[in-house]
Amino acid sequence: MDAAVERHRSELVARERSGHTAVVDENLLYVWGGYMSVADEEVFLPNDEIWVYDLERGVWEVFHMTGDVPPSMSGTCGCSLNGHMYIFGGCDDNGQTNQIYCVDLTDGKYMWRKIMHKLGSAPSPRDKLSCWVYNGRIIYFGGYGHKLLTDIDSRNRSFIVDEASWVEDVFWGWNNEVHIFDPMESSWNEPQIQGRAPAPRAAHSSATIGCKGYICGGRVMETRTSDTHCLDFESWTWSEIIPVSPIPMGRSWHTLTAVSDSTLFLFGGLSVDCKPMSDGWLLDVDTKNWREVEHPYRDKPRLWHTACPGKDSDVIVFGGSCDYILLVDTGHCNDALVFQMQPYPLFRICEDYIAKNVRKYEMLRNQLPLLPPKLLTAVRRRMSFYRPSKEQKH
Repeated sequence: MDAAVERHRSELVARERSGHTAVVDENLLYVWGGYMSVADEEVFLPNDEIWVYDLERGVWEVFHMTGDVPPSMSGTCGCSLNGHMYIFGGCDDNGQTNQIYCVDLTDGKYMWRKIMHKLGSAPSPRDKLSCWVYNGRIIYFGGYGHKLLTDIDSRNRSFIVDEASWVEDVFWGWNNEVHIFDPMESSWNEPQIQGRAPAPRAAHSSATIGCKGYICGGRVMETRTSDTHCLDFESWTWSEIIPVSPIPMGRSWHTLTAVSDSTLFLFGGLSVDCKPMSDGWLLDVDTKNWREVEHPYRDKPRLWHTACPGKDSDVIVFGGSCDYILLVDTGHCNDALVFQMQPYPLFRICEDYIAKNVRKYEMLRNQLPLLPPKLLTAVRRRMSFYRPSKEQKH
């Protein structure tokens, strides 16, 4: 292993946080940034460390990061592409940014690289935006940020000014812009969009299914919505999904995750009356039907958390707040909640059963060495997840 990398094993648990970035790659959950509350202050998490959670073993590790380390931030937009984690935008001590960084997650060095684009123009500074990954490119949508008065086009209503926030000729507000970043070309461009675009918003959620990107809800000026829209990446056409069933309550700071070729999972968020939420919903994008689902975490409301697709259609929710984050000393979280969205394959059922019960039944212990080497290795890794001394909560 590279000597520059510091790794700490033991009973580590990632720090509580909200507004962080998280991605899953090769059954590992990577967590960076965000903020937490200390006494009466909001404190950004260290920018030179990345936390890695092994979803099979249930073990956290923390690594030191080097290179062009980004400033400590919250509200960045993160994604995983070709073994790299990309972050764009966010809010640091100086306000919103429009810089893009990436880090290789596969070489064990965790060295940040600031990307200087060669073509096109970067979007204006913003945070609380979302993105989709399609055809090797990253497509960004929306967010809250600032622009110069000369950059605001009042004709197309792509940027709505926040009347409570402006300084001289600098205006803050919400946007519904679509920007494409091509990592291979280090280029930005704006596609010609057809159809009726969603209202400008921030703190919404997004997910990708095939060649289509979906957004749901978010803060639209002074309201929180639950409307759902689809952007076709082949025709660059917006369309609104008009549901044929009862819909979730309007919300912001929630998550949306693809769990099948036609299904999206919505979880948590902050309601229209500023209540933290713990409800889960499935949207069938073909039938346009919403359905509320039962899950084991109804007592764990979350907002400004992250949700990543995992193995066998699992959804991995990490961190976030269990209280209204504009209150002082709010309750940030650091537990990983695993939502099972589909029946598990027989192999995983057997692997989990053996790993969970091998210490309980002597027959299983005696027969464990008889397993094929590959299966034995997998079971032993999984046994770590169920070890009795473990204090982490799942």
